Amino acid sequence: MEPEQKPRRTLSFEEAQAVLDEAAEALPPEIFRELNGGIVLLPDLVHSPHGGTLYTLGTYHNQPMGLGRYISIYYGSFVQVHGRASEEAQKQALREVLHHELTHHIESLAGVRDLEVKDEIFIENYRENNNK
Repeated sequence: MEPEQKPRRTLSFEEAQAVLDEAAEALPPEIFRELNGGIVLLPDLVHSPHGGTLYTLGTYHNQPMGLGRYISIYYGSFVQVHGRASEEAQKQALREVLHHELTHHIESLAGVRDLEVKDEIFIENYRENNNK
């Protein structure tokens, strides 16, 4: 007899926030240097400006004359992309989005664009494979 599988359910907004809080608290405080606006979970569903079926899961903002440095993570986009995955896979995806955006922050402080270039290559490959 096979073990009964739990039905899949999407993490609630509050559960997603708790996962992000826990993931952030597990990181060294130095990573958050100059991230004066913190990490914000928004309910938004954000279509990528690159079109197709891409969604923006998170954004690193660096606005020296505005709100400063902060990270937005979009719950609506997250649900669209990962909402049917297992609970643990959803939690892992949230941690990965957070780490990705924090990498943008760290690279920005260091004056490096490696992850931006990697993201640009991903978008170019996506366009090539989906615009035929």
